[in-house]
Parts: sequence; structure tokens; C-alpha cells
Amino acid sequence: MFDTIVERIKQKKRTIKFPDDKISLPTNYRGLPRISESTENCNSCETKLCTNSCPTKAINYIVDTRKIKIDLGKCIFCLQCIQNCPTNTISFSKNYRLSTSTRADLFCSPDLSLSEYKLATALHKSSLKIFGRSLQLREVSAGGCNACEADTNVLNTLSFDLARFGIKFVASPRHADGILVTGPVSKNMHLALIKTYNSIPSPKFVIAVGACAISGGIFQEASEAHNGFDDENLQDIHVDLFIPGCPPHPLTILDGLLRLIGKKI
Repeated sequence: MFDTIVERIKQKKRTIKFPDDKISLPTNYRGLPRISESTENCNSCETKLCTNSCPTKAINYIVDTRKIKIDLGKCIFCLQCIQNCPTNTISFSKNYRLSTSTRADLFCSPDLSLSEYKLATALHKSSLKIFGRSLQLREVSAGGCNACEADTNVLNTLSFDLARFGIKFVASPRHADGILVTGPVSKNMHLALIKTYNSIPSPKFVIAVGACAISGGIFQEASEAHNGFDDENLQDIHVDLFIPGCPPHPLTILDGLLRLIGKKI
């Protein structure tokens, strides 16, 4: 027992302060994309290598404005666009705050600065009053590769200590306030997802984590999977929080969850 106490004193506190601390992210971390405001760059590029190189078709060239737009709901942050762009039009910032309340907000364009990107807002006041600014979540891994699941689960470790914010994962959907979905929703998991959603008492909410859950990611149009919540077979389920990434950084997920329940960020 004495040795244990001594070791705890030596190790000190390991839990990070969030969002008070200045976040230190790895050198190769890719956050919110930046797109050059200059139209000359894209106009001079006749090959549109960025759009052609994107494996998930997340980049579109808008003919009318002669600018490109990136769909973060499809983007897997693979850097193929940067490596193939001859004009250095696209870059990635260190901004890990990416979550939005609507699918339509998951788009980056040259006219949108980092400060103008529309981040997620809190649930309706009536819902927050019921939940008491805390969340009980049932996670559904709907055919994912386990990357998003791993970065979600790491929030339960002492470094992040998700429970200190009043958020925790529960085993039964009947004890949950909402579901957190990862993966493109494979056909084998479609019924299980629907049953889980229907088992949660109202009011309830849905969180889509990762490109696969939002749009199908790299599994778009696959014969054995749906295109995430973009799929017409899942349009009856309203998504309250979109957390893009492949996978999203744990801080991105945490930031989105706290915004959903109106915690001060």
C-alpha cells in the first residue's frame, strides 16, 4: 500500500484540463481544412488533380464560382489532395473543433474562415432540462473498422476522464439518452441499429461519429453497407450531432459532446 501511494505521488495528476489547457497536438495532426481564397489557383489548374485524387469524392469544383468545396462528412483526411495539388490551394490547420449540428454545415470553402465554420450548438432547452446537462450514451458499432470506436473508448481513460463531465456509456439502450453510431451501417447491422434506436426512451438524440457513419466513408456505394446516415434507408433517424474524421481525434469527439449538452467551451 505504501509503495502504491508513493507511486501515485510520483506520477501526479494525469487527467488533462479541458478546455482550459492549451492543447498540444502531434506535428502530423490534420484538423479543419484551409482553402486558399485566390480563384486564380484553381482556374489555372485544368486537370483538377485534387478532385480526381480524393478517394471519397469529398472535393467538388464549383464551376459557377470557380472554387473548390470540401465535404467534411466524406473527407478522410488522407492528404491525397495536398500531395496532388500543384497550386497548394488546400492545407490543414490544427483546429480540432469540427463537430456540427447539421449535415449542411460540414462544408469548407474559400469564403469560410476558421472562425466562421459553424460549430455544433446545444440541444433544445427543453431537452437539456430533462437530461440535466449530462448524457448516458449507448454506442453502436455499425460495421466500423474499430478506429472510431477506439478513439471514442479512449475518452474513458484517466487522461480524458469523460465521466467528470457527466457523460458515460451504458450497456442497455433503455438506460440511455441517445446513441453514438460509428461505421457505415452494414446491412447486417441495420436492423440492430433500428432496434437500439427504438428502445431508447424519448426524448432521445443521435450522434454520428466518423466519415463512415456520416456518409459511408471509404465504403460508399458498397454492396454490403449503407452510406451511413446519408443513406435513404436511414433518413427517418434524425442526427443531432455530426463528428467528422477518419477517425476523429478524441478531443474532437469530446468537444462535440460538450457542445451538445451546452457545457462551456
